[in-house]
Amino acid sequence: MHILQFAKDLTELLSSTKNTIGFVPTMGALHEGHLSLIQQAKQENEITVCSIFVNPTQFNDPKDFAKYPITIAEDIEKLLSVGTDILFLPDVKEMYPFGMDNLEVYVIGYLDTILDGKYRPGHFNGVCNIVHKLLMIVEPTRLYMGQKDFQQCLVVKRLLEITQSSVELITCSTLRESDGLAMSSRNTLLSTESREKARAIYSCLQYIRTHWQIQSFTILAEHCAGELREIGLEPEYILLAEADTLILLPDFDSSRKMVVLIAAKLDGIRLIDNLLIVH
Repeated sequence: MHILQFAKDLTELLSSTKNTIGFVPTMGALHEGHLSLIQQAKQENEITVCSIFVNPTQFNDPKDFAKYPITIAEDIEKLLSVGTDILFLPDVKEMYPFGMDNLEVYVIGYLDTILDGKYRPGHFNGVCNIVHKLLMIVEPTRLYMGQKDFQQCLVVKRLLEITQSSVELITCSTLRESDGLAMSSRNTLLSTESREKARAIYSCLQYIRTHWQIQSFTILAEHCAGELREIGLEPEYILLAEADTLILLPDFDSSRKMVVLIAAKLDGIRLIDNLLIVH
């Protein structure tokens, strides 16, 4: 596996290839969910590139950025175990050589006003800045992202449209622990007791999906919010949306493909998850 820290070296390595390139951008603290993206990229492309970069411009809370888990040595071992071809491991100066005060502004519209766009102002513009930079460097054939970050996937899809990119976005199913908790780098920050409580987020999603034809979304969401608060989680939102657009829905609509999305804090750790409503 090639490990490169500078964009010019990665560009030079890839410049002569005519092979298809699958790209998996990450912030490290890798888990089986990340590795599944890389494995799918390997199956569908001739070269697989993974990046690890904890992007400061997408953290609206400096405390969140400061405590984000860094596990580079372990990450490298995991990438080697699945046969990753190239790891791009830049630092902040490499990705933001002119500083972070005058970022490009990406107009993503409605997506920037709801859910994480609302609760994490500036977050998605930071995501767009770093993803665009990485795509310009790697120039992949396909880009692989996980469904757990449902809104982010739609934001990146919009970014590709704005920039008229030919990169194909592949959204892969969320990988879960045996108890249903969505795999996330942030899970490593939870205590054993909190980790047990966190499974309630997925339980709530399942409860809503099981009962959507019986009760209104408002009633189900209120029930789940109460369940989460009772065990110590702080729900930020429990919302229903049209899956293709993330237009928020007041109640279930069987004529649409729907998704339920939850964000909650537990011991200061922000966790997100979602589940499609099958109809």
